[in-house]
Amino acid sequence: MPKKTATKKKATRKTKSGTAKKRPRAPATKPPARFRGMDVTTRAVAMFDTLTREYPDAHCMLDFTNAFELLIATILAAQCTDVMVNRVTPDLFRRYPRAPAFLKATDEKIQEMIFKTGFYRQKTKSIKKCCRALVDEHDGEVPSAMEDLVALAGVGRKTANCVRGNVFNLPGIVVDTHVKRLAYRMGFTVETNPDKIERDLNAIVPEKEWTHVSHLLADHGRAVCDARRPLCETCPVEHLCPKYLD
Repeated sequence: MPKKTATKKKATRKTKSGTAKKRPRAPATKPPARFRGMDVTTRAVAMFDTLTREYPDAHCMLDFTNAFELLIATILAAQCTDVMVNRVTPDLFRRYPRAPAFLKATDEKIQEMIFKTGFYRQKTKSIKKCCRALVDEHDGEVPSAMEDLVALAGVGRKTANCVRGNVFNLPGIVVDTHVKRLAYRMGFTVETNPDKIERDLNAIVPEKEWTHVSHLLADHGRAVCDARRPLCETCPVEHLCPKYLD
C-alpha cells in the first residue's frame, strides 16, 4: 500500500465562544515607501490619528463618579483587571463613599469586600493609609497636584496621572500594562521603567493629548495588540509599526 503523506494542519485560534477559526495570514506586501524612514514623532501622530478613528469612544475603563472613587478604584486595579474592579466598587462605595467612612471600617470588612481584586491585605493597608492622609492633610478631599497625589499610600505616577487626567483635566500619560507594552512595540521607547516610558511618550505626544493617547493605547492593547498573540494581520496601524517597516 502506498504510504500516506503527512499534511500540515492550518493554524487556528480559539475564540471566546470556544470554536476554532482559521488564523488569517499576515500580508506579504511591504508598506508604501512614504511610511519608511518616517521620524518617530510623525509616525506617532499618524498612528494616534488612526487609532482615534478606530476607537472614537476611548475612555477610562474604571467606573467612578468623583475623584475619590477613581483614586480608590485605581489602587484596586493594581495587578487586577478593570472589569473585576468595576464589579467590586459599587458595593464598596455604597458602604464607604468618602475617606472618613473607610477609616471607621475594620480591615477584615474591607478585605472581604475587595478580596476578588487580589492582594487584598496590602490594598486594604494602602487604602486606609491613603484615607488617613486625605483626612489629616487635605480635609478629606483628593488633591490635584502631582506631588500631593504621589505622597499618598498606594499612589504612584500612573494612579496620579489617571486621576489628574480623568477628573481634573490635567493631562498625563497613564503607563499601565497595555501602554507599557505598546509603547515598546511601536518603537516609542526602549525603556521598561514606567516613569521613563512616560517621559519618552511625553516627548512625542502633544501635552493636550496625553490622557487621550493613554486610553487609545489601552483600548488597542485589549482589542488587538495582545501580550501573547497580537493580531497583527487585522491591526489598523500595522503599516506604521516598526515590526512591519523593518
